Amino acid sequence: MTTTETHQTTSNPSVEAFRYDNQIVRLFLIAATIFGVIGMLVGLLVACQFFWPEANFALPYTTFGRVRPLHTNAVIFAFVGNGIFAGVYYSLQRLCKAPMFSKQLSMIHFWGWQLIILAAAITLPLGFTTGKEYAELEWPIDIAIALIWVVFGVNMFGTILKRRERHLYVAIWFYIATFVTVAMLHIVNSFELPIAFLKSYSWYAGVQDALVQWWYGHNAVAFFLTTPYLGLMYYFVPKAANRPVYSYRLSIVHFWALIFIYIWAGPHHLLYNALPDWAQSLGTVFSVMLIAPSWGGMLNGLFTLRGAWDRVRENPILKFMVVAITCYGMSTFEGPMLSLKNVNAIAHFTDWVIAHVHVGGLGWNGFLTFAILYYLIPKLYKTQLFSVKLANFHFWIGTLGIVFYALPLYWAGFTQSLMWKEFTASGQLAYPNFLETVTQIETMYMLRAFGGLLYLVGVFVMVYNLIKTANTGEFEKETKAEAPPLEKNYKPRATDHWHRRLLEWKPIRLLVWSLILVAIGGIVEFIPTFLVKSNIPTIESVKPYTPLELQGRDIYIREGCYTCHSQMVRPFRSETERYGEYAKAGEFVYDHPFQWGSKRTGPDLLRIGGKYSHGWHFNHMLEPESMSPGSMMPPYPWLFYNYWDKESTSTKINAMRKLGVPYEEGFENEALSNAESQAKEIVDGLRTESIQADPDTEIIALIAYLQRIGTDIKNANE
Repeated sequence: MTTTETHQTTSNPSVEAFRYDNQIVRLFLIAATIFGVIGMLVGLLVACQFFWPEANFALPYTTFGRVRPLHTNAVIFAFVGNGIFAGVYYSLQRLCKAPMFSKQLSMIHFWGWQLIILAAAITLPLGFTTGKEYAELEWPIDIAIALIWVVFGVNMFGTILKRRERHLYVAIWFYIATFVTVAMLHIVNSFELPIAFLKSYSWYAGVQDALVQWWYGHNAVAFFLTTPYLGLMYYFVPKAANRPVYSYRLSIVHFWALIFIYIWAGPHHLLYNALPDWAQSLGTVFSVMLIAPSWGGMLNGLFTLRGAWDRVRENPILKFMVVAITCYGMSTFEGPMLSLKNVNAIAHFTDWVIAHVHVGGLGWNGFLTFAILYYLIPKLYKTQLFSVKLANFHFWIGTLGIVFYALPLYWAGFTQSLMWKEFTASGQLAYPNFLETVTQIETMYMLRAFGGLLYLVGVFVMVYNLIKTANTGEFEKETKAEAPPLEKNYKPRATDHWHRRLLEWKPIRLLVWSLILVAIGGIVEFIPTFLVKSNIPTIESVKPYTPLELQGRDIYIREGCYTCHSQMVRPFRSETERYGEYAKAGEFVYDHPFQWGSKRTGPDLLRIGGKYSHGWHFNHMLEPESMSPGSMMPPYPWLFYNYWDKESTSTKINAMRKLGVPYEEGFENEALSNAESQAKEIVDGLRTESIQADPDTEIIALIAYLQRIGTDIKNANE
């Protein structure tokens, strides 16, 4: 515990002297910078793989399906996460006029978080994944995340409870809401059944799993990429501009309306899918309502700069902040628009969504983080920024990077949707070959990569500038401060604002009410979906996967196939003509996890079963262009010499039974022989196409799964 000193002064007989801990702030700033560079380099590699398939390197560890989740986890949890903690640790101490509750907890938090990031960087390229977007990390890492998050929460609340400032500033409200909501999201979405050290199955299945996942996925954006950054905005923008926050009342409305409404909006990721219509409509309504509090916060941030616009022209920190807040406003307008069904029908599964996400990620999160780095490093090292010109160069090249990144993807998104939906005068699909869309937008992918390169060049310039800044100064490990202790028997006055009396001076009460408000939306959406059977009607023809198909499905998930292919045919004529019968909720009751996908870089695979021969799939995985000339899909040569895991077969059957899949008792004892028999049938089928294959190789299990997808419904309708 950090101790304080009490000494007498003539003005106040009981002023306490103490020291702010800057060491923990510096550590998180360094980590954010390092992982920002790494995460963005991986992102550039991912961008290049869209027009240069050779950049997959024909290695299992560098293919798009494995590298893409590495990129998203690196930029979200490593870059942004470390940036959040740096900003929180710096601002919280000064807002509370108290050092952090425990230096030991601060260090446990820092090193624990970095070890989690290291674990992610190792396991994801190795193919250890849950297959759920933004929550790919396996169960031991999930447990570690929960424990370290609790350490952060204890340290934060300990500091708040030991504060010397009665008033909890608006930034702290957002920190509290972030802590409690992220904990709830992570725990609920991470319910899974472990079957090995780094292998588990989601506790939920199909439609229910999709609802929980996008309740988590959307609100991970809300409460990890938005609310903590709003707290940082409310602290650092007034500090950098030397201006008070524009409106205290607006900040109250902004906070409570935002955290209550945001949590309901997850289903807008699942419009026209197999989710019940009432849940889709609920997500749409609350998404549209979300514009009001989001723009309230944006305007509060921008109006705080009133009277400082002349300084914005000269000050690169303020420039970064203005563009960051503007990108926040753009993203939070576009998000609700994308939740409208007529707009979603155009945008979903296209690159439009990728552009939308990166306007927020590169602009809002990235630029605000850069502003905080430029603001804090000179202060921590008691010096001036080494070069304002380099910082301004970073701003302009970073802004150009965002433009070159986003605009081509908007163009690509519209192109994709128009080509997918276009019919000829005779009523036939104008572009029946999905690959025609892919080749049409290849130039847009090149421009996107160029934009990412510009953005990354700016980051390297920033790193150089900050290192030179640090070298010209001397790091101040602790900052001396003093303040009178909190008056324990303070009696509220009639003139005290009600919000202060009831909530801002009661941090535990603020936490409880935040939890209540964010829990309501999830409860209302989950209970009917989980308990009312009519929401997910069963289909008699849908049967559990065979043991070999289950092994193949796990290989499909390991390789990240869901990052490029959806398994969700929407009820549009363009999709039923292209893919087949639209998806039904009852089709997915045995899918742990669901595999609906969120992006179509390749065609939907829900009705792929039986569409092509075993030999087609064999050759397509070995050399994609031999079956689809011009394909950007990488080859998967390791599937042809790696063996599927026979020893885990009975364990997987037992696990699925525990999750409600109706395998007969004792079936696990014959599961392996069943799998080997099916593998032999596939090999015999390949032999008729003059292809020799080993029945124990992974490609055989994968073919078994691919040939099964969607056939229960298709065969039932024939």
